[in-house]
Amino acid sequence: MVFCGRVNPITGSLDWVEEDENYDYHQEIARSSYADMLHDKDRNEKYYQGILAAVRRVKDRGEEAIVLDIGTGTGLLSMMALTAGADYCFAIEVFKPMAEAAAEIVKVNGFGDKIKVINKHSTEVTFGPDGDMTRRANILITELFDTELIGEGALPSYEHAQHNLMQERWEAVPHRATIYAQLVESRRLWSWNKLLPMQLDCRTIQPPPEMQSCPGAPSVCDVQLSQLSPSDFRPLSDILVVFRLDFSKQISSSAVSHIVSFTPLADGTAQVVLSWWDIDMDPEATITCSMKPGWLYPALQPVPWRDHWMQCVYFLPEEKKVTEGGETCLIAHQDDYCVWYNLTNPSAADTSYTDSPACHCGAHITWNRARFGELNDLCRMDKYKKALKEILTPSTVCLCVSDGSTLPMLAHSVGAAQVFTLESSSVAHQLMDKVTALIGEPFFTTSLLPWHNLRFWYSRTSLSENLASDCLVLPISASLYVLAVEFKDLWRIRSPCGNCEGFDISIMDKMIKKSLDFHESQEAEPHPLWEYPCRALSDPTKVITFDFQNKVPTEDMKAEGSLNLVRSGVCHGVVLWMSYQLTENISTSTGLLEVSDETGNCQWYPHGKQAVYFFSSLWNLGLDPTDSQTSVTYQLTFKPQLGDVRMSFIPQC
Repeated sequence: MVFCGRVNPITGSLDWVEEDENYDYHQEIARSSYADMLHDKDRNEKYYQGILAAVRRVKDRGEEAIVLDIGTGTGLLSMMALTAGADYCFAIEVFKPMAEAAAEIVKVNGFGDKIKVINKHSTEVTFGPDGDMTRRANILITELFDTELIGEGALPSYEHAQHNLMQERWEAVPHRATIYAQLVESRRLWSWNKLLPMQLDCRTIQPPPEMQSCPGAPSVCDVQLSQLSPSDFRPLSDILVVFRLDFSKQISSSAVSHIVSFTPLADGTAQVVLSWWDIDMDPEATITCSMKPGWLYPALQPVPWRDHWMQCVYFLPEEKKVTEGGETCLIAHQDDYCVWYNLTNPSAADTSYTDSPACHCGAHITWNRARFGELNDLCRMDKYKKALKEILTPSTVCLCVSDGSTLPMLAHSVGAAQVFTLESSSVAHQLMDKVTALIGEPFFTTSLLPWHNLRFWYSRTSLSENLASDCLVLPISASLYVLAVEFKDLWRIRSPCGNCEGFDISIMDKMIKKSLDFHESQEAEPHPLWEYPCRALSDPTKVITFDFQNKVPTEDMKAEGSLNLVRSGVCHGVVLWMSYQLTENISTSTGLLEVSDETGNCQWYPHGKQAVYFFSSLWNLGLDPTDSQTSVTYQLTFKPQLGDVRMSFIPQC
């Protein structure tokens, strides 16, 4: 057994709990994105075409084709190389369980004597008579990329491999990468980065100066830009080529800055840089795999879906006005792991490297992007303002229990006599005698799944002695809802591959299935569903209501029943979310907002993640997913001692 750190939903503290010694292993495998990559047919086909062309170029020179495959995963690209005519392949995989699976997979597919799987980080691989590699390679195949391209350490790995493991002349697949960027103005996106002025009746509350001047967090915001409407932003530049990396030449991981001069398309306020990349699999750029968002594809052209590579949103350190027709410079600073942007006038453009921006206000360290968007949601704020006006009076002693909330300011603005805010209920006894209004959004930074915000209920229970007998509580209650859905694409991340591009990958499927059967991996997982289209196959159903006007019960709260499927489709799983009843007449949902009657297309709350329970039947190899499903039976149990929800969902045919 091993001890693992686990956030306690009741207290928000980090508890050490005893787990099976294989806990971390199963979590890593179960939540991996290998299935997503292997289901990416566009990626697979482009890689094979590029590998085939590279092997031909080497053979045309009269050389043996010796391949170095860094980040081999299942060994798929190595097997493609052998199929394309390569003579030998060194396949490197740092993750031990995956390396062991790859060794079995290549053997099952008949390549065991031609592919050597090396379980090391590529920078630790040695060359020589007694080394890991006895021959230098002349074809370098890699899949080391993330949404930002270089965020997984691709540059140091390339630099080391090219210098130490490759022949003097080599072919690379991919051959080159191109980073693109577009400067935009967008209130929606900017609201993910800055706390915007708050309108309270007749006055405006400005954020603190240190928050306004803060350059924000340097980390990229990766997102499915295809789900962002073009009406959510206004382009201020054309799509710009920022820089290129030629992997057939020696790569450097040294920091560098790239200056791109451009002419703004319109007057506006520059706030955000949208970015993505393409990889050319061959020198002539006839085989290209693109990460561009869906709205850049022709109307009738299919858009490849992938979750392992998305698009990037970068926030400028500060807003800057640009003028149509006036020359402007976008500067991309790049180190060995990340990219960040500045905007400047041509006269001030400087290619000198500057350190990445760092948050000095604390907000960007405490809040994630979704939380900024939530706090800036005017419609949401208006609901809370109306609800507070219903319950607060000039004599109210108000206590807010939520993390980093603007509710105290709202409570003060509507006239509460005293407003206290705390993020730890243990200090409440030092603050006041009796509270006449207890309020919360509720929101806590440690919450991962929707019901983790029930921590508000536990705080309300522990504060009982401080609450007046007629104390009003906002929200009054919370309800857990469930909905059976068909995902357009998200199901791929939890679906077996079986045969991938003609190769038997079922060993990996069985490994993931075993980890998914591990108890922790059978639960729901958080996903921001506004990025992942799905259809409602059942009606949304309220299953458990949590009454905040009373203490947390000591007994389990149970619900069981059946979701009848009212629309045809393949039911991939169930979505769970919370809805809060602020007052008798005002409620707010953190999940489903709207369902189209005709198609069943869902619109989801955009400022948080919903819980998704994927059916284990997705991993029962041989099960036909098109079997007619009529309902989904459910059993849910809220465990008050744990602050958690245990669940079981079973599709019925």
